Parts: sequence; structure tokens; C-alpha cells
Amino acid sequence: MFARIALFMLMAIGLAGFGAVAWINLHPAAPPAQTSGTPNDRVPVLTAARSLRAGTLLKPEDLATEQRPPNDVPAGARIDAGSARGDLLGAMIRRNLSKGDALLMADALNPGDRGFLAAVLGPGMRAVTVGVDQVTGLAGLVWPGDRVDLILTQSQDGSNVTPAHRVSAETVLHDGRVLAIDRQLMQGATSESPEAGMARTVTLEVTPAEAVRVAVAVRLGHLSLSVVAVPQAPGRGSETDPAPPQAGNAVTWGGDVSSALSGGSTSEGTTVRLFQGPTDSKELHF
Repeated sequence: MFARIALFMLMAIGLAGFGAVAWINLHPAAPPAQTSGTPNDRVPVLTAARSLRAGTLLKPEDLATEQRPPNDVPAGARIDAGSARGDLLGAMIRRNLSKGDALLMADALNPGDRGFLAAVLGPGMRAVTVGVDQVTGLAGLVWPGDRVDLILTQSQDGSNVTPAHRVSAETVLHDGRVLAIDRQLMQGATSESPEAGMARTVTLEVTPAEAVRVAVAVRLGHLSLSVVAVPQAPGRGSETDPAPPQAGNAVTWGGDVSSALSGGSTSEGTTVRLFQGPTDSKELHF
């Protein structure tokens, strides 16, 4: 009797074991949960491509994109989507950023925002605006934050002006920082653009004395920009920079550029100045 009961119990235990194995095979364990998001789940966050100091005007090479999991995106971070990058070009950074730091909405002050010029100007400096076109503005290759020279070209009329002195050029502003530039010019106007060739504006940071010089230069003649190389202009007033030009110095005349003008006409002959005493002199033409 007891032998039969023990046999039935062993058979029941065996059947239960086989059933459990079959159930496990038909229902595999769920895969372990992913600890990080897949590439499709990551968010393209705009970050600083290099260390940036507060007051820096952003250029294209200052921006980078970093794919981050959603839980690693700080509140207010700027996402690299649509025109986000273009909207930041020329903006002023309000705080120091290290390489890889996410750019927050409150980190940048854009040109046109209230208080932009007052915030970006150095102590005691002024802002002046000059008109440029697609050529004088270097075909849209000038960016806020670049340093430029402002060159004045003018023509001299009159019968007493020699051909060699009818056209002159001089630098009226040396190593001026570009604060803001027309957006269309900044992106590069093309001949297909309906607004190509129209005058644009560039806003420069200058000293009070330079502001007066620029105001006069605007009325005298044609203005154009010349970009200063970064290694040659680490900062205004540095020992490596050439001294800023003074009024009336470093004038380049047409005769200095063209040998045809400097040679003059053979019909003009030769001029000799004859001195007769300490105060009396006359010119003799041959």
C-alpha cells in the first residue's frame, strides 16, 4: 500500500518538473533593461567647441553638437535643430564656458536684443556704424568678433592736382572690433539674392577719438574693410600690434601704386627751385 502511494508521488513530482521546464522554454526571460538611450533617443545639444570667455561674440567655429541622452540634457539647453545655429552667430556669451559645456537659452545675448551694445562694449568705448556693400564688406566673410582696419579712399579734383595725387587711401581705424553686422551680409549675399548689392551696415567698437575720425571719413570718400589676422591682434594696445595710424600719416597716393602716374607726363618738363637769399626763391620750369 505504502509502495503504491510513494510511486504515485514520484510520478507527480516528475510530471511537475517536466511541466516547469516546458513552461520556461516557452516563456524566455525578458532582456535586461537598457541603461542608456539608443542613438535615436539622444538629443543634439549645442555646446561650446572651445573655452569661451564672457563677452565673446560667437562664430561658427565656436559651436559644436553633442548627442546626449534625454536625462543628461540640462534645462534650457539649446537644441541643434532648424536655425538654432544661425540664430547664435554674432551673439554675446554672458558667462565663461568650458569646452563641451551646453549652451543655455540665458547664456547668449543676440544683436538687436535690448542692451546688447551696452553689454558688449568695453569700458569707455563707443559704437559706430558704417555702410558697406558686398565688395567693401569682404563678400560677407566678416563676422562679429573679427578685428578690421577701416580704409578711406578719396579722389582729389582740381587743375592744380597732379595725376599722381588725384587718388589717395589711408587707414582711418586700426584693429577695430566688429560688434554687429547685417544678417544677410553675414550669411553672404549672392547675385541671385534680390537684395544683393544693396548697402549694408557694420557696427564697430571704437574709442571716442576714433568715433570722430570715422564720422568725418564717412563724408570724405569710400570706406572698405580689411580683416586683421588673429595672431597679429591678440588685443588692442598689445606690444605685437603696430601703432594705430595718426591723422595725416601713412597716406598712399595713386602715384605710389601706379608707375605710370608717378612718372608724370614728358610735356611737364623739369622743375628747379632757385634760392636768392634766405627768404626769396622761385621755381624755373624747363
